[in-house]
Amino acid sequence: MSSPFRPVPFACAILAAVVPAQALAQRAEFTFNDGWRIATGEIAGAEKPDFDDAAWKAVTLPRAFNEDEAFKVDIHDLKGGITWYRKRFVLPAGFEKAFLEFEGVRQAGDVYVNGVLAGGHENGVTAFGVDASKLLKPAPFENVVAVRVDSDWKYKEKATGSGFQWNNNNFNVNYGGIHRAVRLHLTSGLHQTLPLYASLGTTGVYIWADEFDIKGRAATVHAESEVRNETDRPRTFSYRVTVRDIEGKAVGEFNGPTVTLSPGETRVVSAKQRLKGLNFWSWGYGYLYGVSTALIEDGKAVDEVTTRTGFRKTAFGQGMVRLNDRVIQVHGYAQRTSNEWPALGTDIPPWISDLSNALMVESGGNLVRWMHITPARQDVTSADRVGLLQAMPAGDAESDVTGRRWDQRKEVMADAIVRFRNNPSIVFYEGGNENISDEHMAELKAIRDKLDPHGGRAIGSREMLSSKVAEYGGEMLYINKSGTKPVWAMEYSRDEGARKFQDDFTPPFHKDSPDYNRNQDSHAAENVRRWYDYWRARPGGGDRVSSGGVNIVFSDSNTHFRGDNNYRRSGEVDGMRLPKEGFYAHQVMWDGWVDVEHPRSHIIGHWNYAPGTVKDVLVVSSADKVALVLNGRALGFGNKSDGFLFTFPQVAFVPGKLEAVGYDAKGKVVSRHALETTGEPAGLRLTPRTGPGGWKADGSDLALVDVEVVDKQGRRVPTALNTVSFSTTGPVEWRGGIAQGDSLGRKPAPPASTEPEKAAGADQVTKFPGASRSDDNFILSKTLPVEAGINRVSLRSTLEAGKVTLTAKAEGLPDVSLTLDVAAPAKADGRWPVGDDALPVSLTRGPTPATPSFKPWRVSVRPAQTIAGSNAETVALAQDDDEMTHWASDGQLANAWIEYRLDKPQVVDELELKLIGWRLRSYPLRITMDGAVVYEGVPAKSLGYVVLPLKAVKGSRLRIALTEPTVDRDAFGKIVEITGARAGLDTGAEKVAAGGRLGIIEAELHRRVK
Repeated sequence: MSSPFRPVPFACAILAAVVPAQALAQRAEFTFNDGWRIATGEIAGAEKPDFDDAAWKAVTLPRAFNEDEAFKVDIHDLKGGITWYRKRFVLPAGFEKAFLEFEGVRQAGDVYVNGVLAGGHENGVTAFGVDASKLLKPAPFENVVAVRVDSDWKYKEKATGSGFQWNNNNFNVNYGGIHRAVRLHLTSGLHQTLPLYASLGTTGVYIWADEFDIKGRAATVHAESEVRNETDRPRTFSYRVTVRDIEGKAVGEFNGPTVTLSPGETRVVSAKQRLKGLNFWSWGYGYLYGVSTALIEDGKAVDEVTTRTGFRKTAFGQGMVRLNDRVIQVHGYAQRTSNEWPALGTDIPPWISDLSNALMVESGGNLVRWMHITPARQDVTSADRVGLLQAMPAGDAESDVTGRRWDQRKEVMADAIVRFRNNPSIVFYEGGNENISDEHMAELKAIRDKLDPHGGRAIGSREMLSSKVAEYGGEMLYINKSGTKPVWAMEYSRDEGARKFQDDFTPPFHKDSPDYNRNQDSHAAENVRRWYDYWRARPGGGDRVSSGGVNIVFSDSNTHFRGDNNYRRSGEVDGMRLPKEGFYAHQVMWDGWVDVEHPRSHIIGHWNYAPGTVKDVLVVSSADKVALVLNGRALGFGNKSDGFLFTFPQVAFVPGKLEAVGYDAKGKVVSRHALETTGEPAGLRLTPRTGPGGWKADGSDLALVDVEVVDKQGRRVPTALNTVSFSTTGPVEWRGGIAQGDSLGRKPAPPASTEPEKAAGADQVTKFPGASRSDDNFILSKTLPVEAGINRVSLRSTLEAGKVTLTAKAEGLPDVSLTLDVAAPAKADGRWPVGDDALPVSLTRGPTPATPSFKPWRVSVRPAQTIAGSNAETVALAQDDDEMTHWASDGQLANAWIEYRLDKPQVVDELELKLIGWRLRSYPLRITMDGAVVYEGVPAKSLGYVVLPLKAVKGSRLRIALTEPTVDRDAFGKIVEITGARAGLDTGAEKVAAGGRLGIIEAELHRRVK
């Protein structure tokens, strides 16, 4: 049976969806988002059923009360306060139990049902449930649900007076209110519970697979359900499991034992079966099954739950991550959990999450590390569908904590694990955004082992390099390597650059400023430089490797910032998910699991310049050599640097076609990319994007519309900055887009040169405040400039179906209009799939390849003995696979040497070092093999390791000697921490004084494989 869902418009992908099972007996699930009313402020009596809310604003959830402020103001200026929500409804007949499930409120919510406090939640992170069974009235009586939400930045837990560490105005943007979806679950008295651990004390259904045969496409599938009997008599039932593929076809059915539950009893029941012909979930291959677990009584299903899940095999060891038996180096993004949009915040339909997360995969990303708090269910299930691995935090800001705040973190971890242990995309549980004690790590690991013992997920934290408990680690900025547990960078390449500013020669002529104000040429090149550090330490390069890293962030974010603007512009796409040049740079570098498997090239920027312009042309390419051709005339080969960057210096602009041609080592053409000079702006073009089922009149669905300035041939003009005015007719709510600047034309006065200098900190790196901190960024404005020839706006539906017309006007260009249908949503029937479970999956990249993901390119040479001129008792620490230890000489220059003795004469042609103070300390070194000099110089300062090429001299005694005193001067001084700290921190420089000491954290001897 073919899928009833059409492909998602934003991706060229193979798409399908799980077809619903037959009608579910005695169980129904409804989205509970429509028909709400909202009002702000403390309102006496608002919880009472007869309260008059007619004057309140009608909304469809999710809806933060301050969504209008998203990207308009600094995170610190987002309002908090009290918000009330109310909804009236008639309960469907025929059900014994009713549960309200809230996917998220920020920060704390109290839920009243027909005037009675039914429950609540305070952590602002995880989902929670309310058992409303005894408080609801049966049809035809009306019920009222009222929710009071407190979004104060300084909210304190009622029982303890403790704040929550993650309620932090740097990282966790405060979109206050019911900012996630709500569901209504109706069941019989004998039912499988919901995975709402903290609020209902229940664990729900748990699905996993083991005994994998990846080549044979087989595994043993397990299902277990927590079942509760809330009737007044014993109930005897059997447990039946049905596994359906994406076409709805049953591919397995198996049974568990017959069970009798006494009244009030809760028990876990289970079943398992070996299944063949499975399609394993993988990167870019979001293959999901519908696993139905049914309670069968007297031959009929009295309760049936369908869980959408996938099966995959993971392994973590030898410094590497394996997915379905294939090594995968982590490359992706550290994305703010809010994953927010301009003028919408988190108030977006699920298909918008798919659009955003699928773009991560399209850029070559294979993992998203959500930052600080647990992601929304909507984003978790989206990552399942698009094939994007996830690292799931619980709740944290930065640093370890004690007492009640630590207990809160454990509670959130347990709650999140139960909630998401069926989601195949989650492969890492993150215990902290900074290192925690091994005692605390052991507590979190015990929670994982109790609640998700079979899920194949590693648990660790940022840093944790020397932990004996954590199963993975990795620092924030630096390059780590390991021969045991995987280590990957949690957030790297943190510079900022707006999409509008292209290069030094393109209006508005934003000259590159590396201190968090880069233009696109510079920002893309920086992304290349920073990734190369991890790629050159990839698997295949010896016994100790880097398992990768994630770039911060994917999309521009309304969280803390360091550049000129009041939001963070580190994204590879902007807030509306329009790509920057870094997006394409990553596509080139990341098109493979470890080694690049599909060569690409990309010319950074455009080819529309003023006559007489001469500029360096930058090409990002995975080819061995790249040639540049201008209008058929060869311009020679580029200068290669940082593994992927090819520079063609001082190319004179001539209108026409500029093409980059990539060649492999044998001279075969393997990639091409061309730019063409366009004509002058001649018109506007509008291009719509809607969800898989079209635009729905449900009061929350969005239509996105791209507006481009094009020439007479219909080509986007990449230098266009035209201001476009929009108008709409029909049932629609304007939400608009984002652009650099201020819609009101306000221009803040430049800071006086006499203003006192301020220390750099969370929102400042230069000595004076940013020039654009007070701009409104055109949020909600109906006049919006294009940037690089394009912009994007969002339109939100109302509850009225009909036709919506959008008209765009720009001075000197013909007006253009677009008409879209907004249709009434299908009537809900309570059957699965519901909400985001009804969205199609993407199979874009295909199943996990059976071939190796990398070719070994060098091998490690292990010395038989190590000696040193001083402190010989600690010399082993320079080669112990623990980056928290080191060897250092005694301070006498004559004793500042270490020697590695090999078991036989051989060639060592590379030496890789992590030196104390690697970011700021200069080490004049002489390296000899059996006395012959094979290297002499000062290794480059780095963000971790340096690789020194050695002359090919066969020998058995490799000596590293310091020839002059070391000197400190930071090479990365604008890397600013939240505390304002700069050079030297986390590099060990404070442990070993500069001067006559040679300090080595790790030294690795390598030989290249020919």
